Amino acid sequence: MEILASLEQSAFSAWVRESGSLWAYPGILFMHTIGLGLLVGASTAIDLRILGVASRVSLAPMERFLPIMWIGFWINAVSGSILLVADASTKLTNPAFAVKMGCIALAVVDIFLIRRYVFRDPGLDRGSVSPIGKTLAAMSLLFWTAAMTAGRLMAYIGQDSGAPEFFNRIGG
Repeated sequence: MEILASLEQSAFSAWVRESGSLWAYPGILFMHTIGLGLLVGASTAIDLRILGVASRVSLAPMERFLPIMWIGFWINAVSGSILLVADASTKLTNPAFAVKMGCIALAVVDIFLIRRYVFRDPGLDRGSVSPIGKTLAAMSLLFWTAAMTAGRLMAYIGQDSGAPEFFNRIGG
């Protein structure tokens, strides 16, 4: 806990939390939202196409969304790290944060698996996607939805959330 407290007490963390500048917390949170939109938006488009939505659209060119997803991922990694450091002791002890990080890790692994089992399939765009590909797409949607939900619930679960006692009891 000492390390977390020292991170929170750094001048940079205090600036992020307490500054009235749009470049501080509001700007960093905005960048986190942009990254989320790029990452999860592109992933959702690919996942839905794999699951048969817009079946007239060729799937192979959608592989070009992968670099956009990685740009979104790195925007979120940097902005999320900054937001985390600004309130490390509260966020790192929040059970919803662990769920969020676990779901993100699973979703990232899923991206690699979709690339391997869907975009590297020699039969891509000649027929339907394999059951493995469809399962991976459904899991991707589940992981991203769970990660976003857990991230949002961090404000309502945990010891310093300000949430009603009921939510604090079920959250840890």
